[in-house]
Amino acid sequence: MGFKSEDVEILARAAQVDDPELLLNPQFFPIAASPYTAFKNLKIKPDIKLILTTFQKLSKLHSMMLIEGMGGIMTPILKNYFVTDLIKDMKLSTIIVTRSKVGTVNHTIMTCKMCEKYKIPVKGIIINNFDRDGYKIKELKRDLEDLTDYSVLGSIPFIDDMSNKSLYHIFKKNLDLRSLLD
Repeated sequence: MGFKSEDVEILARAAQVDDPELLLNPQFFPIAASPYTAFKNLKIKPDIKLILTTFQKLSKLHSMMLIEGMGGIMTPILKNYFVTDLIKDMKLSTIIVTRSKVGTVNHTIMTCKMCEKYKIPVKGIIINNFDRDGYKIKELKRDLEDLTDYSVLGSIPFIDDMSNKSLYHIFKKNLDLRSLLD
């Protein structure tokens, strides 16, 4: 496909969509940073109207969409506009994806509290077991569910094989996919 963003290319391939890159990723910042930091460093202002318009176009093309956020819930897009604001403007619920490393309980609780503060519905939590030396997943699941009152929908193990077939089997085995559709 030849996307600017490797993440967008992987996700488009996994979703089996052939939408143009500008529809899937209307603004690309060629540095690994928040949109706000990219704006400050590159002088490319995030275009919220473009993002929302593109989202509406995609919504008309697809009966279901899973939208990947950038960074955490309080990642700044503009000085006074954060990921929380974008989620609210898109009228979306969220799934919190957290890691298994030490410190994740604190970050996950803060994320849940911010979602509550901004009245963003949370469908649940997914543990990205990217860190092989983090918490034991069973214990982390227990603690997060007890401390946040949200269900852990599953955990994703470290993935070496990013092929569609492999991803399908990993997600089917490790996630409660039905809960994502509710």
